[in-house]
Amino acid sequence: MAQGKLVFFGELLIRLTAPGNELLMQSPSLALHVGGAEANVAIGLAHLGHDCAIVSTVPSNALGRGAVAGVRGAGVDCTAVTNGPGRMGLYFLSVGAGLRSSEIVYDRAGSSFAATGAADYDWDDLLGGARLLHLSGITPALGPRSADAALAAARTAKRLGVPVSFDGNYRAMLWEAWDSNPRAILSELIGLTDILFGNHRDLSLVMGQEFSGEGEDRRREAAEAGFAAFPRLRLIASTARHTVTADHHRIAARVDLRGGGHQTDQIDVTGIVDRIGAGDAFAAGVLHAQLAGGDARAMAESGLALTALKHSLPGDASRFGQADIDAFHGGGLDVRR
Repeated sequence: MAQGKLVFFGELLIRLTAPGNELLMQSPSLALHVGGAEANVAIGLAHLGHDCAIVSTVPSNALGRGAVAGVRGAGVDCTAVTNGPGRMGLYFLSVGAGLRSSEIVYDRAGSSFAATGAADYDWDDLLGGARLLHLSGITPALGPRSADAALAAARTAKRLGVPVSFDGNYRAMLWEAWDSNPRAILSELIGLTDILFGNHRDLSLVMGQEFSGEGEDRRREAAEAGFAAFPRLRLIASTARHTVTADHHRIAARVDLRGGGHQTDQIDVTGIVDRIGAGDAFAAGVLHAQLAGGDARAMAESGLALTALKHSLPGDASRFGQADIDAFHGGGLDVRR
């Protein structure tokens, strides 16, 4: 199934957003978008010309079919999305403004995806010939069956020689909802990972170690500790975000390799339309440059471009191409004709 493809494993979600900057339930209408952490990265890379496929499970109803149609319509192969008992995972968003932050309410317990386990996926078939497997920490946080499925996918990828990309995406409330051991599970997953999206806080959580430096020094210290603890790791990427107001953020991007790294200058992102999925856009940008053989600087700058551009676009996923990245770096804000 996966010959030459980038394979993504995770839950598809439907997002329902209050109009404009209204609070939830302020008016009787909601805008619908399809997303999910792994699907967002897949959509971002598909728009950059990569051959992407997602593995997931949705209910056999209008919501499940609509979610699959939305992801397929964005250029992602959904052949390996199956139907299962349960419901569609949802979340609700109220977009912040000024000094009021955005608010998310999740309604995903009992979803079709969360009910699946390792035995529900034939990973040898799904990953045979794949170019990459991408996972996030949200999947193992959903429950013991999802954790087993994520670990099975990563173990199979390692056995088949398929590189693993993993976004920490730590969600404390999800882990606390069941009798979980996030440090043990995430440590094993990162031990199977080649490319990690996570910062010093993620590594501190997994390793039980505090990093004392400031800014770039602390991030490099954490990266070196991560490389020492996890021999398979060869790349760690992260962003640093300072929130001025809900629609004015300052963002820098960093990529660390075993032999060095690069951190971009901080940029101001203003007039924010939608920040949801910005981290997934960053992952897509980094992977895009990495797959093209780019160095740490190229990967950091590509990731920064997509994460900044995502703030201008409603919905969960980046839908920008290489021309948009080039225009961003060129500073071209005039109408492109």
